[in-house]
Amino acid sequence: MREYEDYYSYFENRLQQEKFTRQPYQLYEPILYTLQLEGKRIRPVLTLIACELFGGNIEDALPQAMAIELFHNFTLIHDDIMDNAPLRRGKQSVFKKWDPNIAILSGDTLFALAYQYVQKANKSILPDILDIFNKTAIEVCEGQQYDLNYEIKNHVSVEQYTEMIRLKTAVLFSASLKIGALIGGASMQGANNLCDFGINIGIGFQLKDDLLDTFGEEQVFGKKTGRDILSNKKTFLYLKALEIASEADRKRLINIYSSNEMEKDQKVKTVKSIFQKLDVARLTSDEINKYFNRGLKSLEKVNVDQEEKQKLLVVAQKMVNRNK
Repeated sequence: MREYEDYYSYFENRLQQEKFTRQPYQLYEPILYTLQLEGKRIRPVLTLIACELFGGNIEDALPQAMAIELFHNFTLIHDDIMDNAPLRRGKQSVFKKWDPNIAILSGDTLFALAYQYVQKANKSILPDILDIFNKTAIEVCEGQQYDLNYEIKNHVSVEQYTEMIRLKTAVLFSASLKIGALIGGASMQGANNLCDFGINIGIGFQLKDDLLDTFGEEQVFGKKTGRDILSNKKTFLYLKALEIASEADRKRLINIYSSNEMEKDQKVKTVKSIFQKLDVARLTSDEINKYFNRGLKSLEKVNVDQEEKQKLLVVAQKMVNRNK
């Protein structure tokens, strides 16, 4: 039986064989740079596993796995510009290494390249594949806009935040699984059975990202921590803190978040101290486990060999137990 590392190595080797060396060089160099950074490749691995789960050949799902990874990297390049994030996977983000204009163009090109790959599906299922891909692309952008909106909105509920990360992050995991399942020969119902698993694990994945952004080790995480605090993002940690804090701590936290005068390191340190006082890290971990367990219940409904489903369980554990 293939292990996660086998799928990862297969995809990584094939990705590095792809030719993204066209002219103009200035447009494609950032694409090569982005794709050669150490990525988790979880989404394309999910596509390959889902294909094989239903008896398909992973070679048949490779173009769509490529499409999903290219699309994901397009979103990362653009997200870094919007978030003014200097690091990506421990290295300079594209807009910092080059400039925002080149980063925008290179990201747009990745988006177009993704469509070239995704349409290489069997004609009998191509309309369904394109529908899933298009719907997902739109939802990811909707989620990103909500994320930007919530930076300046005073009142955001935990429910609103959860819906935002469902759109921004979880739907791409779900689409990765659904597309792979259809290529593998699953019925639409069978493919849909994997969607809830992908959604729940995807939400857990983003909650873990929020947790690592505040409490992760920078050298391991690959990004500077505290970025969400400095950009006033209403993460689960912040919203949960407001929910359970005393009136005094609540007002203090809101004032610190809205302040532009406090020195950056001091702002991060002060907010973290409030989070630690309220035990927010543990509460976030509890929420991650809640969605992980929901995902497992959804996976149980998928009517395939239990041993094969174990592969998806391994990936889910990697997603929510990671430290980077």
